[in-house]
Amino acid sequence: MYLNVVELAESFGVSEKVVEDWIRDEGLPSVPDRGRLLFDRARVALWAAAHGLTARAGFLAPENGAFTNGLDLAPMLRIGGIWRDVPASGVIEVLERVIAGLSAVPGPVRTLLSQRLRGKGGINWAPVGRGFALPHFSTRVTLGRDAGVVALLCLREPLAMTEPSPDGAPVTRLFFFIPPSPRAHLDTLARLSRAVAQGLLRGLVERTAPDEEVFLALVAADGAGVTESKREDRA
Repeated sequence: MYLNVVELAESFGVSEKVVEDWIRDEGLPSVPDRGRLLFDRARVALWAAAHGLTARAGFLAPENGAFTNGLDLAPMLRIGGIWRDVPASGVIEVLERVIAGLSAVPGPVRTLLSQRLRGKGGINWAPVGRGFALPHFSTRVTLGRDAGVVALLCLREPLAMTEPSPDGAPVTRLFFFIPPSPRAHLDTLARLSRAVAQGLLRGLVERTAPDEEVFLALVAADGAGVTESKREDRA
């Protein structure tokens, strides 16, 4: 879904001039379209998370506080797993294995997801800088209650990207996710982006720390998200 300048300004509670300044000075991603600018919701959510911004109204605002209630990343990562020393050429194969392992998801749905993985433009790779990307399906895909998944892929060599990383760093770490619900899509994207931006989790992943240390860091990130949600509710 794309937003225009007015809708984006409304979501963040700022003027259209501020949005224009963000585009010029802060790298807010936009798409020119017949003399106007449009904004992809997912890309804006990534940008906002990286800049410590939270939408409070309009099309980008979460429906229940800063994050969807009950959305925890650590259990989702335990489902998808941590995959190490993955060759760049084998990324899609690993993602297929992640999907194949979703026993709670019906077989025909898993088959459809695997087909979308290999379809042209099926994945939005979403590089976020510092060597990380947050790939997810380009078309909105959800798995249903209690069925969301996150998988961490540590690559053997950089992955060739069609979309450049914001800081130019080669991408060698991927957090692939499929959210449990449509409401949780942007929340999952924002939560992962913020978790990657934190020094603790990022450092552990960069040095390929043991699995349990990564899980514990994500548990801490989940706790921080709950605290922020309560703070937003009080505000």
